[in-house]
Amino acid sequence: MSALLEVSGLSKEFAASAGLFSGLTKQGLRVHAVSDVSLSLAPGETLGIVGESGSGKSTLGRCILRLIEPTRGSVRFMGQELTTLGPDAMRAMRRQLQIVFQDPYSSLNPRMTVRATVGEPLRVHRLAKPGAEEDARVAELLAQVGLRPDFMQRYPHELSGGQRQRVGIARALAVGPKLIVCDEPVSALDVSVQAQIVNLLKDLSEALGIGYLFIAHDLAVIELMSQRVAVMYLGRIVELADVKALYRSPRHPYTRALLSAVPSLSPAAARRRLPLLGEPPSPLAPPPGCTFHPRCPDAQPGVCDRDAPAFRDLGDGHFAACHFA
Repeated sequence: MSALLEVSGLSKEFAASAGLFSGLTKQGLRVHAVSDVSLSLAPGETLGIVGESGSGKSTLGRCILRLIEPTRGSVRFMGQELTTLGPDAMRAMRRQLQIVFQDPYSSLNPRMTVRATVGEPLRVHRLAKPGAEEDARVAELLAQVGLRPDFMQRYPHELSGGQRQRVGIARALAVGPKLIVCDEPVSALDVSVQAQIVNLLKDLSEALGIGYLFIAHDLAVIELMSQRVAVMYLGRIVELADVKALYRSPRHPYTRALLSAVPSLSPAAARRRLPLLGEPPSPLAPPPGCTFHPRCPDAQPGVCDRDAPAFRDLGDGHFAACHFA
């Protein structure tokens, strides 16, 4: 089966500001938000992207959709190179590429009804005639996400957080996408509502064959949603594997530390926690060699601080960027 999405060598750098209010740029300094990321996604597959805050997860998702222009690299979707498309061709391609944002409180226009919000992509892409046909399609989309037709006349302030996120999902579904980037779609919701939204997204993927790039920092949610998982650290993917293999036998020290930090009622599990040393380095000046070596309990002087590890296939589709994996 050919890949739905193929990303190769994708990088994004931002100019560093000289000061909060100056508006100037420090000469030659760049923030390395995403560095040389390569991944693929099969049709209907969910690939989880996990890592600490500031690891580049959201920037990666936005670069793939070209909501942010990548500095370099390739993004091929359904065999089409996205980075070279002009505005008109990219606008047409957006029917197949959608996003669900993290914050349902700010991702909806407070002045638009649910009907107007969900119907807008139908009007932009001329997928339904204004009037009765558009209303019927909006009602159908709301039903798909578990909302009654009478929600059409409500405004965002009249909805709960979970209901707003369902509206955001319905808006993404309106154009019949093949890929949805879910950018931490449940992190702003109550725990009980998180489970409902995760189950809804899983059901929609199975029913409609939608592929997800599912970005999150909650390892439990990633485990529930994903078939494969990519672990990001300081803008790079340091481990990529099938979800069961990664959770059962993580090969990168950073992945092991993340998994050991998952809360557990077992005292034995608590004793096995692997603390991360220090703070993540600045993306303005990533450390030489392995970027994780200043915090790694297994780092070896003269190796990890000198040579960047290759992102190697360890067998059975399990990849890791570690000298000693």
